[in-house]
Amino acid sequence: METKANSNMSSPKATDFGTALCIITGASKGLGRSLAREIAGLLKPGSVLLLVARSGDKLQQLQADLVSSEAGTAGLQIRCVVADLSHKEGVESVVRQAKETSCSGIDRLLLFNNAASLGDVSRYARSFTNMDDVDSYLSFNVSSALCLTAGILGAFPHRIGIRRCIVNISSLCAVKPFSSWVLYCSGKAARDMIFRVLAEEEPDLRVLNYAPGPLDTDMLLQARTFTADATVKESISAMHSEGHVLTCEESAGKLLKVLLEDNYPSGAHLDVYDV
Repeated sequence: METKANSNMSSPKATDFGTALCIITGASKGLGRSLAREIAGLLKPGSVLLLVARSGDKLQQLQADLVSSEAGTAGLQIRCVVADLSHKEGVESVVRQAKETSCSGIDRLLLFNNAASLGDVSRYARSFTNMDDVDSYLSFNVSSALCLTAGILGAFPHRIGIRRCIVNISSLCAVKPFSSWVLYCSGKAARDMIFRVLAEEEPDLRVLNYAPGPLDTDMLLQARTFTADATVKESISAMHSEGHVLTCEESAGKLLKVLLEDNYPSGAHLDVYDV
């Protein structure tokens, strides 16, 4: 089925996200941290920025950095939610915190499903005989994204005057297989389809699968160190050593530009290099 194009493509381009409730999972480091820093200055006074991660110390440091910046003095509420999204209690705590935010005057809801893990790339698909290993990976990387999104949409249903946008942080691995990356590729492909279906079911939503490109993060270091397939490992190492990776700030900036321009078909998979 064809994805639905935005009906407001001719509207003037926005320069900020208005008064919003913005939720970012995996906010303590990497792309999530950069998204928080970049979007803080694009939220109007009265907005709430909900930062979600497993590491409380890193979240508090990010909160302190934002509060000490210009954005922190502009009437922006910055809240931290320490939650393990691989368990239902973690997902439920984020939804509960979102419901409790004092943001009745918001005109936009933004949810960035960024939290994810690489999984065990030191093994090939034929070695995954233990269902518990697979279930654990999929619980954190797939089930949590669906359940959190559903919970947030239930807490903030469609109504006149509020625009809702759901972003799934995707990957090239959602559309291209990489040897010894069976968990990561499967998880990303599943997440893309979840949000493509959501776009079909909820025409009032703006939904985007965004592939941020190869980023200079701990995950890339893990991939360079542990990938079992020699060809894939060498390719990633060469990309890093030759400087062909992006900073998280670069990719986050491009994503926010896409969201402000709002010209993508809802449910689309968009790669950073296509921006």
